[in-house]
Amino acid sequence: MSENKVAVITAGGSGMGAASARRLAADGFKVAILSSSGKGEALAAELGGIGVTGSNQSNDDLKRLVDLAVSTFGRIDVLVNSAGHGPRAEITAITDEDWHKGMDVYLLNVVRPVRLVAPIMKAQKSGSIVNISTAWAFEPSSMFPTSAVFRAGLAAYTKIFADTYAADNIRINNVLPGWIDSLPGTEERRDSVPMKRYGTSEEIAATVAFLASEGAGYITGQNIRVDGGLMRSV
Repeated sequence: MSENKVAVITAGGSGMGAASARRLAADGFKVAILSSSGKGEALAAELGGIGVTGSNQSNDDLKRLVDLAVSTFGRIDVLVNSAGHGPRAEITAITDEDWHKGMDVYLLNVVRPVRLVAPIMKAQKSGSIVNISTAWAFEPSSMFPTSAVFRAGLAAYTKIFADTYAADNIRINNVLPGWIDSLPGTEERRDSVPMKRYGTSEEIAATVAFLASEGAGYITGQNIRVDGGLMRSV
């Protein structure tokens, strides 16, 4: 892996985003991390990268991150979009305001940085975008209504982007985690998984790193389930 490879990670201060940043740094990437807590800046410093404290719901904060990555490293090869947690309630009890919040957290968190990074990757004639989505994007659960609805929309967005930019050698894929150890564990949830365990953030990060790598160079527009067999395609 060239030392010049650069990965931008949003919502990368903790959980799967932070694990992805660590794995990509271990694979030789220079990392640029955005988080709202300040943990992203600390992690970036630990990994020899750069960090910005801000929100992936802010176009200005995202532009600061992208501009800093380009001015520091000269390019962006990988964009990893993680997310926080959106509103949860019974389906008819979710207000208009909370539906809009869900769209900000689970769909526009990808749309905004992709809009900034796509022209850079197009000029380079290469790039990989990996979005951390959810196992419930296609088989929705009432536990996560705003996540399921808007990440189903993310799957459509991803396919359209893939079709549009494949000729420019820009790939985009979604990782669909099931029950992961960054969430509180329960026996009921564990028993619902054929593998009878929660996944780890590091396992999600390994999938992200694969999709970012040259070994995944012929994979685009896909939704990759990493859920211990919880969901199965027909």
